[in-house]
Amino acid sequence: MRLDKYLKVSRLIKRRTLAKEVAENKRILVNGILAKPSKELKIGDEITIEFGNKDVTVRVISLEATTKKSEATNLYELVREEIK
Repeated sequence: MRLDKYLKVSRLIKRRTLAKEVAENKRILVNGILAKPSKELKIGDEITIEFGNKDVTVRVISLEATTKKSEATNLYELVREEIK
Protein backbone atom coordinates (compact mmCIF):
# COMPACT_ATOMS: atom_id res chain seq x y z
CA MET A 1 0.00 0.00 0.00
CA ARG A 2 1.23 3.51 -0.78
CA LEU A 3 2.49 5.62 2.13
CA ASP A 4 -0.03 8.44 1.64
CA LYS A 5 -2.96 6.02 1.49
CA TYR A 6 -1.73 4.11 4.55
CA LEU A 7 -1.49 7.29 6.61
CA LYS A 8 -5.08 8.16 5.71
CA VAL A 9 -6.51 4.67 6.25
CA SER A 10 -4.71 4.29 9.58
CA ARG A 11 -5.95 7.75 10.59
CA LEU A 12 -2.46 8.97 11.46
CA ILE A 13 -3.23 11.85 9.07
CA LYS A 14 -6.85 12.71 8.27
CA ARG A 15 -6.68 13.31 4.52
CA ARG A 16 -4.62 11.69 1.78
CA THR A 17 -3.80 15.04 0.18
CA LEU A 18 -2.45 16.27 3.52
CA ALA A 19 -0.38 13.08 3.88
CA LYS A 20 1.03 13.73 0.41
CA GLU A 21 1.95 17.32 1.30
CA VAL A 22 3.65 16.26 4.54
CA ALA A 23 5.74 13.66 2.68
CA GLU A 24 6.66 16.13 -0.07
CA ASN A 25 7.83 18.58 2.62
CA LYS A 26 10.34 15.95 3.84
CA ARG A 27 8.67 15.38 7.21
CA ILE A 28 8.18 11.60 6.90
CA LEU A 29 10.85 8.92 7.19
CA VAL A 30 10.36 5.22 6.46
CA ASN A 31 13.05 3.07 8.09
CA GLY A 32 15.15 6.21 8.59
CA ILE A 33 15.05 7.28 4.93
CA LEU A 34 13.08 10.25 3.53
CA ALA A 35 9.97 8.89 1.85
CA LYS A 36 7.87 10.01 -1.08
CA PRO A 37 4.06 9.68 -0.95
CA SER A 38 4.25 6.79 -3.44
CA LYS A 39 6.59 4.69 -1.26
CA GLU A 40 5.24 1.13 -1.04
CA LEU A 41 5.04 -0.02 2.57
CA LYS A 42 5.42 -3.52 3.91
CA ILE A 43 4.76 -5.06 7.29
CA GLY A 44 7.50 -4.20 9.77
CA ASP A 45 8.38 -0.80 8.28
CA GLU A 46 8.85 2.02 10.79
CA ILE A 47 7.32 5.37 9.88
CA THR A 48 8.46 8.56 11.61
CA ILE A 49 6.24 11.62 11.16
CA GLU A 50 7.20 15.14 12.21
CA PHE A 51 4.12 16.89 13.64
CA GLY A 52 5.12 20.47 14.53
CA ASN A 53 6.59 20.05 18.01
CA LYS A 54 6.67 16.24 18.22
CA ASP A 55 7.90 13.22 16.31
CA VAL A 56 5.81 10.06 16.23
CA THR A 57 7.24 6.69 15.21
CA VAL A 58 4.96 3.75 14.44
CA ARG A 59 5.56 0.22 13.14
CA VAL A 60 3.33 -1.16 10.37
CA ILE A 61 1.62 -4.35 11.56
CA SER A 62 -1.10 -4.65 8.92
CA LEU A 63 -1.83 -3.31 5.44
CA GLU A 64 -5.49 -4.26 5.23
CA ALA A 65 -7.70 -1.23 4.57
CA THR A 66 -10.71 -0.84 6.83
CA THR A 67 -13.64 1.55 6.99
CA LYS A 68 -14.23 1.20 10.73
CA LYS A 69 -12.53 3.78 12.96
CA SER A 70 -12.19 1.26 15.78
CA GLU A 71 -10.09 -1.03 13.57
CA ALA A 72 -7.79 1.71 12.25
CA THR A 73 -5.45 1.50 15.25
CA ASN A 74 -4.90 -2.20 14.51
CA LEU A 75 -2.84 -1.20 11.49
CA TYR A 76 0.15 0.05 13.50
CA GLU A 77 1.81 0.02 16.90
CA LEU A 78 3.27 3.10 18.53
CA VAL A 79 7.04 2.76 18.90
CA ARG A 80 8.04 6.20 20.14
CA GLU A 81 6.62 9.68 20.67
CA GLU A 82 9.08 12.51 21.29
CA ILE A 83 8.20 16.11 22.18
CA LYS A 84 10.81 18.57 20.92
